[in-house]
Amino acid sequence: MIKTIGLLARKPGWSHAAFMDHWVRVHAPLAHAIPGLRRYVQNHMAGERSRADIPALELGAEIDGIAELWFDDRAAWERALASPEMKALHEDGARFIGRIRSYVVEEHSVIA
Repeated sequence: MIKTIGLLARKPGWSHAAFMDHWVRVHAPLAHAIPGLRRYVQNHMAGERSRADIPALELGAEIDGIAELWFDDRAAWERALASPEMKALHEDGARFIGRIRSYVVEEHSVIA
């Protein structure tokens, strides 16, 4: 399983509420058309947790949400990246996402 994880921050001038509304009502439906996309998860921020024994990682921007896109394997992800449907998703993202930090990870379940 290959997964992309994106930490998203809204564009300047966008309220958090406007960002969330667009992400849920406009952006999310575009994901349904992406070929090979196994799962799409929007993680809506509910708070931040800190620990006294480990310092916080400084990201330099407030995060408005975390997106996860799941694919069966790297080949499926690469095919999806080349698709017009993914291009449309990325173009829409550029309308309301001001900053993003993306990771490509291989999932290894510990407890399933």
